[in-house]
Order: sequence, then C-alpha cells, then structure tokens
Amino acid sequence: MIVVVEGISASGKTTRCRKHAPGFTVPETGPRDNAPDATLDAEAAARFWVEQGAHRWQAACTIERSRGVAVCDTDPIKLHYIWSLCRIGVAAERAWQAEHLATRDAIADGRIGFADAYLVKPIEPWRARQQRNADPTRSRRNFELHVNLLEPLAKWYEALEAVLPGAVSWNLPEAGLSSLSVRGNRSTEDTVRIFEEMMALLRA
Repeated sequence: MIVVVEGISASGKTTRCRKHAPGFTVPETGPRDNAPDATLDAEAAARFWVEQGAHRWQAACTIERSRGVAVCDTDPIKLHYIWSLCRIGVAAERAWQAEHLATRDAIADGRIGFADAYLVKPIEPWRARQQRNADPTRSRRNFELHVNLLEPLAKWYEALEAVLPGAVSWNLPEAGLSSLSVRGNRSTEDTVRIFEEMMALLRA
C-alpha cells in the first residue's frame, strides 16, 4: 500500500509522517538550485520536476515491496502545484501545459502512478501561520504563496476523489495508518484513462 500525505506548507504533513511512518516515508523534494527556470524553458522545467516525482514514486514502490506500506510526504504526482499556481495567476499557462504533458508521458510509461490512499489536510490560514511560527527550524520559503493555494489544492483532490472513489480522506488520522489497511490493492485500471478523466473534470 502506498499512502500520500498532502497539504500546504505548515499543515502538519511532515510531522505526521515522522510520527506514524518512521523508516518508511519518502521525503518531499525540496527546492533545487539546479532546477531549470520555467519562465525561460517550460519544457525543461516540466521534465525536471516530473522526474523528481518519478524517482520518489519508484522509491515508494521499493519501500512497499519490502515493508508492505510506504508513505509519501506530498504527492509524487505534484502536477497540482503548477496547476494551482496557474489558477491563482502566478504561473504561465505554457508551464502548466508542459508539465501536464510530461506527467501524462510518465504515467503512460509506468514511471509514476496513483497511490492507494491520499490523506489531504485542510487547514485554516491562521492555524498554518501559527504552526509555521512554532517551528523556527524551517524557513518555509514562499509560505504566503502556499496559503493562497488552499482552494485550488482542495479542488484538485476533489477531482481525484471523483475518479478514484474512496481514495481521498480529508484528514490526517491520529490513529496512524492502521485504519487505512483495508485500502490496499491499487487499481489495475488504465492509469492514463484515470488521469485524463481527472484532467477533464479540472477543465470543466
């Protein structure tokens, strides 16, 4: 079983992963100094970030084979980030389109896929700011930008929930992962079809 823990910065993702999945969490990909600039070369930036996600997905599959469960601190299919930035007018349409196509190719090639369960943590902006201020060890670059992504992030996972019923939980359970054990056995359906159905919902 592969579980994704998702939410904006300071929503508690990493804290829950450390608490409930020590030793079998795939960490989030942080900022990379060698990442191409999407404003200069959208296609190169798209390929770079999709490959980061594909590496994380393969790491999760490896952990799952050995431990039975793997937890991803943020979704390896992180297409929601550029889509959300585009929705709030921060990213260009060409950057979204480039990453959309690169992600579809990676899914079609089997280099990345959909998880068994998605734990998406809604949080009020004031609480996220409170939690950020309580953890001075992390810089949380562009934090206010991430707060503005709350609404599009929710819309993204609502669309995922529509195409994969039962896969999304709008909470991070205090009881840990035991309550998710019945969600194993990822769908063997055509993942490209699932992806395209989801994109159609997001375009509607």
